[in-house]
Amino acid sequence: MSVPHPVLLGPGSDRTATGTGITEKVRHRFAVDGVPPTADAVVTAVKEDSSVSLLGDTAVRRVADRVRQDLVGAGPLASLLADPAVTDVLVNGTEVWVDRGAGLHRAPKAFGHPDDVRRLAQRLAASCGRRLDDGRPYADAYLPDGTRLHAVLPPVATSGPYLSLRTFRQRPFTLADLVRCGTVPPQIGRLLTAVVEARLAYLVVGGTGSGKTTLLSTLLGMVPATERIVLVEDAAELRPAHPHVVALQTRTSNVEGAGAVSLTDLVRQALRMRPDRLVVGECRGAEVVDLLGALNTGHEGGAGTLHANALGDVPARLEALGLLGGLPRAALHAQVVAAIQVILEVRREARGRVLESIGVLVPAGEQQLATVVPAWQRARGAGPGATTLTRALADRGVRVAPVLGPRR
Repeated sequence: MSVPHPVLLGPGSDRTATGTGITEKVRHRFAVDGVPPTADAVVTAVKEDSSVSLLGDTAVRRVADRVRQDLVGAGPLASLLADPAVTDVLVNGTEVWVDRGAGLHRAPKAFGHPDDVRRLAQRLAASCGRRLDDGRPYADAYLPDGTRLHAVLPPVATSGPYLSLRTFRQRPFTLADLVRCGTVPPQIGRLLTAVVEARLAYLVVGGTGSGKTTLLSTLLGMVPATERIVLVEDAAELRPAHPHVVALQTRTSNVEGAGAVSLTDLVRQALRMRPDRLVVGECRGAEVVDLLGALNTGHEGGAGTLHANALGDVPARLEALGLLGGLPRAALHAQVVAAIQVILEVRREARGRVLESIGVLVPAGEQQLATVVPAWQRARGAGPGATTLTRALADRGVRVAPVLGPRR
């Protein structure tokens, strides 16, 4: 027995027509006839259905658009994903939650039945070439428009299915945008510009959803147009507004367990592509060893992101990743200090994402282990590392001493 398709329509919409199962009728017709669900074909099929025969042309077109979204788009979630303010759409069973940059809020929309969520998740996963069924009840993929999809089916998802969709922003943020929305203070915006201009290597760190990719994309957009940026990512998320960007993306193995291409493989390939700026979208494994090696062999101005809770946690996190690559502890710390100069920490708060602090990597102690010293903190202003940072910029011909201001 077919479960009626979910009805997530606003006041005055054609609730009766859609609720009678017209989507399932059109889907069955296209499957039997082998007709592709183009916009015109869907309109024709909807018009021929008796449940909409009394509706006017405008209403029919509205129903047809909704049916096509259920067939080939994001279905009931399409309007949310189209909202430029939305960053995340989460589905828990039949509930829908939305983040518009200020935390999660429950949407007034809800799915009619978990089976509707399952069908939508499987169709979206299949459109990305991913398997999602009882044999493999989870999938991580990117939709054609760049939206990131993660889905988990029962019984792994105990009250699921669960869907997590992170939207892709078509227009990258500029530094002025980040200053305007309060993510970056104006005076620190000038400092970030100086870091890029001086070709200092930096890492953007923070928790999940804190805005690491957004900040990194913005800073890469400030790289001079005469330079070539080579991106290496596990999944293509970075979209800097720059005229000369080439991107490499990892590949998972096929059903036979062959054909995988790792981040480590891609970092090595990127070094042969004449990069002016080598960027690893997210350091999460042994590839950090290759990145450090690259940044220590003349590739200045490189960047990447790293999951870390605070500035002080960065050396330990890098050490853990470096050990995966077989690099001894002392050698790893020496490479970190020589390769990376600046750490940018971002944090997600109730009012949105903010640049929390800026640190510099310096050797400390008898063993000369990498240590992060705060140069600026949102709550305290300039820190003990401010002098080190301004000196590093001045050594490269960029003077920004007044930007950090007095230490509080």
